[in-house]
Amino acid sequence: MLTPAQAAALRHVRDVALRDRPAALAVISQHLDGAGYRPAEVIEAVAQHGRLTLNFHPDRLLRDGRTVAEALDQEDVYRSQFETRISNGGLTAFPGGDRDRWEGKMFGGAYQRSGVLPAERPKYGGLNLLDHPDGACPRFGSCHLRLRPEVLARTTFCFGDSHVEPTEFGTLDAFEPVLAALLTATADTGVTLGVAGMDTGTLLQSLLRHRARESYAAGRALDDYIEAQVHGELSLARDVEALVVDPSFQGTEVVRILAGVADRHGFPLTWHCGFELPVDGIDPEFRGPAIPPLAARVHAEFARPGAPVDAALIGRAAASVVTDPQRWADRGPTEVTLQHLKQLWHVLVRYGTPAAR
Repeated sequence: MLTPAQAAALRHVRDVALRDRPAALAVISQHLDGAGYRPAEVIEAVAQHGRLTLNFHPDRLLRDGRTVAEALDQEDVYRSQFETRISNGGLTAFPGGDRDRWEGKMFGGAYQRSGVLPAERPKYGGLNLLDHPDGACPRFGSCHLRLRPEVLARTTFCFGDSHVEPTEFGTLDAFEPVLAALLTATADTGVTLGVAGMDTGTLLQSLLRHRARESYAAGRALDDYIEAQVHGELSLARDVEALVVDPSFQGTEVVRILAGVADRHGFPLTWHCGFELPVDGIDPEFRGPAIPPLAARVHAEFARPGAPVDAALIGRAAASVVTDPQRWADRGPTEVTLQHLKQLWHVLVRYGTPAAR
């Protein structure tokens, strides 16, 4: 299934993780001292219960005018930003861009070899260890694909987002450096995988005494997650276990398309609790003072009176910025307004309440 470049990237990360394994095991043992758990036991729980999730906004527009949902429906594969040329993070996925540079360092130059195609690049998601219903990385989208366990074998991991150039990497069979970084961060900050106030003992209990899926509250992980890079084609028919959708899309064309995708490929479409805020409840500090007035404008132009700010509302505004840029020209460059809409979504994830539906 893997091209030579993809196999080389996976092999490079595994070799780095194996090199760092002894030091990582020493760190893990320190955190487990007195807890009654063995490192191998914890890593086995990660492999057994962890699920890869790929968060995405289904209503964002691609360069050719299709929505992400339409592209999934028509192509039956999930593509990387090197192919789609859109991103819910930084748009630097091109030769010589920051994403290309980060991948060069992470994967030993495997994807910078001559003849490597954009379609060969990895697809980014997160490792959802605590079954958060909003996925491992809601920062990057209101909906997510939950992948089958088999995909873990061709996935690489790092602790923290790759744009900050982390130093701890791993694979499923050499996961110790990532686990050591996770346990250290939990002990140092009391925040793990989006959850504040979780000490190391609670994290270990959650991993090893696994509760039923979807019994956890939303993780709201904007910065604190284990990033996952899936190597090889990501086929909806072969690789997806479930599609989890934000409730703001109920009754829309987006969910009609997504439901058709799920039905055709035989996996369930489920809902998470969603996020919503009143338009006058947008925090002015978290992502800056430009966000509340933007929310007020978006609400005035695209929402029903009294309706909350939610994912679908932000999506309607984001589509308008692309299709009717003159409407937003007074705010400056299109890229700035799209960035502010991303930040409005971050505020919603951080402070939003479950949807009242």
